[in-house]
Amino acid sequence: MSARILKQGDILIGSIHAALPDADILRFQTELAERVGKHRSRAVIVDVSGLDVIDSFTARTLQDITRTVRLKGAEAVVVGIQPAVAFAMVQLGLFLDGVRTALDLDDGLELVRDGLLDRHARVG
Repeated sequence: MSARILKQGDILIGSIHAALPDADILRFQTELAERVGKHRSRAVIVDVSGLDVIDSFTARTLQDITRTVRLKGAEAVVVGIQPAVAFAMVQLGLFLDGVRTALDLDDGLELVRDGLLDRHARVG
């Protein structure tokens, strides 16, 4: 499978390196959800910088991933959407409604770390 999930502290980073068949992207979604619970992760970053196209199924699955992760108590961010991919998505009417996005992995890490700090400040 052209997707990997890495653990960095309480953050999971899922990287999709190439277009995946529908069954593989669903497996990736399930694996991320399971690992959030197993590792008690507080955030998930999905890096799609390796994709040169995001079709309607992938866009819907990315939305589902972020919703699933939120229901399990973690923040979720999709990073690395290439400019040409973003342009094509808009032209096709594909939007990632309700999905937090960031330019790249560094910005995504900063975003979730700020979110985690805000959450800790509210709790403590």
